[in-house]
Amino acid sequence: MIHETAIIDSKAEIDTDVQIGPYSIVGKNVFIGKGTVIGPHTVIDQFVTIGPDCHIFQYASIGAAPQAIKFEGEETYVKIGRGTVIREFVTINRGTGFGGGVTEVGEKNFLMAYAHIAHDCKTGREVVLANAATLAGHITIGNHVTIGGLTAIHQFVRIGDYAYVGGAAAVVKDVPPYVIAAGDRAKLHGLNSVGLKRQGFSQKTLSSLKKTYRIIFRIGLTLNEAIERVRAEVEQIPEVINLINFLKSSQRGLTR
Repeated sequence: MIHETAIIDSKAEIDTDVQIGPYSIVGKNVFIGKGTVIGPHTVIDQFVTIGPDCHIFQYASIGAAPQAIKFEGEETYVKIGRGTVIREFVTINRGTGFGGGVTEVGEKNFLMAYAHIAHDCKTGREVVLANAATLAGHITIGNHVTIGGLTAIHQFVRIGDYAYVGGAAAVVKDVPPYVIAAGDRAKLHGLNSVGLKRQGFSQKTLSSLKKTYRIIFRIGLTLNEAIERVRAEVEQIPEVINLINFLKSSQRGLTR
């Protein structure tokens, strides 16, 4: 059902069983998937694709032009995955031509009130951004990541899979997968053991990750020395390989 006061551009495509609340605005070249609910007073700007079964609450702003000085009005996009929940006053900006052109929110994300996702960011599957979490431009968030409230993340930072970032943190370097980071400036506080157990990781995997974490972050080796020792002493299960590959590919440096 589309409320009679909603304004829908003629070039928008609305799938079946979509609900759009009073006074909401949907721009041109917007696609909204089946079963999605959009609350009142929400603005969906141009070139936005919203997957099925999403729920966008009142006063959200999706697809506005990026807050980037170099942006010159080029055609860029926002993509939002299936089953994502976007709460009140969340803002998600389109990408930029110089940054890849797409801001992408993965499936089943939960974006709490006042969260902000800037241009060219990408989030994985089942990511949680708590209230007023802020992503600057060009940030990549892995799968099953939780970002605490009032946390600010610097441009180009990566957050690895299954990481947990505590509230009110300032994150200026990459956060490896499977860890806890917190504080201003953010520092590591061990393996995200509770979160990993909740996600069904085996005790064997947890033990391998704990040993890997200790070698890399706790005994004073250089990164290359630590990686070689992990390869020699720890079984190379997929999670260990994922962690090592993340460390080797860091461009901003690593949170430690």
